Amino acid sequence: MAKDSNKIAYREFGEEEPDLDDTPELPPNQHKLKIEVSRKGKGGKTVTIVSGFQVSLDTLTSLTKVLKNQCGAGGALKDNTIEIQGDHRQKLLEIVTKLGYKAKLSGG
Repeated sequence: MAKDSNKIAYREFGEEEPDLDDTPELPPNQHKLKIEVSRKGKGGKTVTIVSGFQVSLDTLTSLTKVLKNQCGAGGALKDNTIEIQGDHRQKLLEIVTKLGYKAKLSGG
């Protein structure tokens, strides 16, 4: 009987993280990004969320750093979306458009 090396017998801390490196890397002009402002679950703080990326984790990490620097604000990469602190809809729309991405504003 052969052993299955992919079989997990015991895991202490929940489910395995999804591997974002398997995502096919699309060129920027094929993305349909959505830029929205949210306050939900942030303790009343406003954050601008950029979602719709289909790139590798490394690309997304470097793009997060660029957007944070351009806006002069903090932020984070969560669940394949970029969160920037504050309301930076217009500025982010200009930045990602200059980088070659297709983007539109969402929400009020």
